[in-house]
Amino acid sequence: MSILEVKHLEKIYEGKVAYKALNNIHFSVEKGEFVGIMGPSGSGKTTLLNVIATIDRPTAGEIFINGKNPHTLSRKEMALFRRHELGFVFQHFNLLDTLTVEENIVLPLTLDGVSVREMKKRLEVVSEKLGIQSILKKRTYEISGGQQQRTAIARAIIHKPSLILADEPTGNLDSKSSKDVMELMTKINEQDGATCLMVTHDAVAASYCHRVIFIKDGQLYNEIYRGDNRQTFFQKIIDMLSLLGGDSRELSTVRL
Repeated sequence: MSILEVKHLEKIYEGKVAYKALNNIHFSVEKGEFVGIMGPSGSGKTTLLNVIATIDRPTAGEIFINGKNPHTLSRKEMALFRRHELGFVFQHFNLLDTLTVEENIVLPLTLDGVSVREMKKRLEVVSEKLGIQSILKKRTYEISGGQQQRTAIARAIIHKPSLILADEPTGNLDSKSSKDVMELMTKINEQDGATCLMVTHDAVAASYCHRVIFIKDGQLYNEIYRGDNRQTFFQKIIDMLSLLGGDSRELSTVRL
């Protein structure tokens, strides 16, 4: 069953010179899949994620999440849809520093008026899964970047969304924290059957996905599947990125 269907998507930004950021993008993501999106800077990957996230509207084409096209909903319905169906993990964590870790995590449930008992139950489950029970009472500025990203992931999954959208989730982390975060995302994907779509320029992070879709100049360029060997997959990703002509900073030279 497809959780996400992207059909002939186009996005044109009007201006003195109209700019086509996405051109006829067409793909789907099945339930339980972990899919990466890669491409050089300016290829349209963030625009694509924003359109799927309902932050931006498509110029043409359609998106279906769980069989529903969110872009046909009213503003109020769309806000509810986004809150129930989607979970977000960002590069900059987007946590509220006036709240404790615990309060940040349960925020989606607070907005929905979930009972305190149910909140506590769910908080216990996710904080244990992400290994952050000991920091729940702390403020976000008292914890490390890796812990902040774990908190953000907990917030993204506590309401059991249909689709988790991650935008460069390892972009602000050192390599050890990046590895931890990607292993957690894999665990959530495998154990909870969570469906994830992740934009990244990091080949190591991408090698945790089941498949990676490459886009260039707003169009689908290619896609590759992981298969059994992550090391081989990583190498294929590196080769594909060099074909795409990303700058050298985007081609990490690390070995897994």
